[in-house]
Amino acid sequence: MKQGTGVVANLCKDVFIPKMAKVRQNFDLSYIKVEDIPAAVRAQLDRDVIASKIKPGMSIAITCGSRGVSNTALIIKTIVAYVKEKGGKPFVFPAMGSHGGATAEGQTELVNGYGVVEDYIDCPIRATMETKQIGTTDDGRPVFIDKYAAESDGIIMLGRIKAHTQFVGPYESGLMKMAVIGMGKQHGAEGVHEQGFVNMAANIQRYGKVILKNAPIICGVGLLENAADQTHTIVALTPDEIIEKEPEYLKKAKELMGHIMIKHADLLIIDQIGKNISGDGQDPNVSNMLPRETGVPFGPNGEFPSKCEFRADRNIILDLTEETHGNANGLGLADVTTQRCVDKIINAAAYPNAVTSTILEMVKIPLWTENDKLAIQVALKTATKADKNAPKIVRIKNTMEVQEIYVSEALLPEVEANPNMEVISGPEPMAFDAKGDLF
Repeated sequence: MKQGTGVVANLCKDVFIPKMAKVRQNFDLSYIKVEDIPAAVRAQLDRDVIASKIKPGMSIAITCGSRGVSNTALIIKTIVAYVKEKGGKPFVFPAMGSHGGATAEGQTELVNGYGVVEDYIDCPIRATMETKQIGTTDDGRPVFIDKYAAESDGIIMLGRIKAHTQFVGPYESGLMKMAVIGMGKQHGAEGVHEQGFVNMAANIQRYGKVILKNAPIICGVGLLENAADQTHTIVALTPDEIIEKEPEYLKKAKELMGHIMIKHADLLIIDQIGKNISGDGQDPNVSNMLPRETGVPFGPNGEFPSKCEFRADRNIILDLTEETHGNANGLGLADVTTQRCVDKIINAAAYPNAVTSTILEMVKIPLWTENDKLAIQVALKTATKADKNAPKIVRIKNTMEVQEIYVSEALLPEVEANPNMEVISGPEPMAFDAKGDLF
């Protein structure tokens, strides 16, 4: 379906687009150098409480999730090598709930896309959507995990610990969620989601503790990243330690995460969204773009309980990442998008995720225009609170990369008043190509 130019373009042709300045936001960017990562992983696995559980001949299942986690392939390769040195027989399996179109082939494609291929990691990748029940919750619900993992002699989970996009609790994205949603595949994830996100924090713990007790989990390797998405912390936790210590690592992760330091804008422009960026395509802990139907218990004043103080009255999503493979989950949160974004949508990639999570709003298609310029003009024209002669605009590449952002001239006083922000260049007019798309 093509979007006509005609009437909408004519209605918006005189909308003023301001100059934009490139701005640096300064965060704690300490990290573990890539060349030091294997040693850091090995140091954690070498703890006797973990190393002693890996015996010769044991079949060891290692998780690989669907997120764009820094250094995933290298870390998995290191874990594989360590297990082999202990005499174990490792294999990697996709642990990503219903992602990848809820098919083994789709999940393998995602894993391979992160560089986790058999030739590099030096072990087999075993993908299935079959699950096996390993227990029952205290309220009588069955608990499932990946069949290959359940039948292995030991499981090593790998997961990034960070704030979740849809719920708040002591365990959000991380090792507990990897056990429940990731290893649960579509079948297990569906059971956890069926009571909605208002109950998710409680259900993650309810299901997670059953899995940690009954599945042959050796440890979980938790990763924390800085605001530049570099590996900041690597920690291996036993099942008991996951229950006890993961909440503290989650707090630390929230302190490290990037965010937009501007308080309010008339318009937020996001160049790209994708499942490699966030489960929602974009992270609402950064954008504050949240679905209406989650029922998440926010703070006392309705605020999302994160570092996200930023608000925008209108939101534009311009495109999808290549790595998302047509999965436009999260696009439904935008007010405006573009023809090229819509043309890349593969519903089969996103719809299973939406049905499993129960959040259909995420895969709706917003108003779209044939180019970026008209998308910006439509959003500004309909931003009723904006000063049309001096609109406040923030533009980011994606919600993972917010060290450098663009802000309109009207926001420069706020930038100059913030000691953690500095203007790099501009302000200059937005640069559009012959098609009307941003360079």
